Amino acid sequence: MKQLAIINPENSSEEEIKNYSVREAARAIVVDDEGKIALLHVSKANYYKLPGGGLEGSEDKIVALERECQEEIGCDIEVTGEVGIVVEYRKFCKLKQISYCYLAKVKGKKGKPNFTDKEIENGFEEVWLSFDEARKALNESNADSIEGKLYIVPRDLILLKEAKSAI
Repeated sequence: MKQLAIINPENSSEEEIKNYSVREAARAIVVDDEGKIALLHVSKANYYKLPGGGLEGSEDKIVALERECQEEIGCDIEVTGEVGIVVEYRKFCKLKQISYCYLAKVKGKKGKPNFTDKEIENGFEEVWLSFDEARKALNESNADSIEGKLYIVPRDLILLKEAKSAI
């Protein structure tokens, strides 16, 4: 899979990065039968993001992605392609995150998300938007947190832009 970007707005040095913990994550641009894209609105932090999350242990990326989509958007998915990799150096929490992003389509009927307590506390809501609406929602996000503002929104805009021609 092709690396699309490195996000390092806090200017982590190579020396600092050596001591960061590493988290791998799988994300997807999931399209439904109407051509709409799934996003999560993190209402308490005022931003939107793509569905996906961290791999658990030695979990396979696709297995993790299927699990995360079931939990966050209530859907079974079929992976249809690769978008690319974005690496983030999050100085504020000493983390190197590697996100592997895929294209996917909804398989079967949409269900209901099964958010964690933390996600409920953060006001997570699933939304389905056209490509242009999804890009606009991300562009107009005014994230209250360092994580949302400096990492999540820029990462997901990069991924969405890369996937535009394939959607």
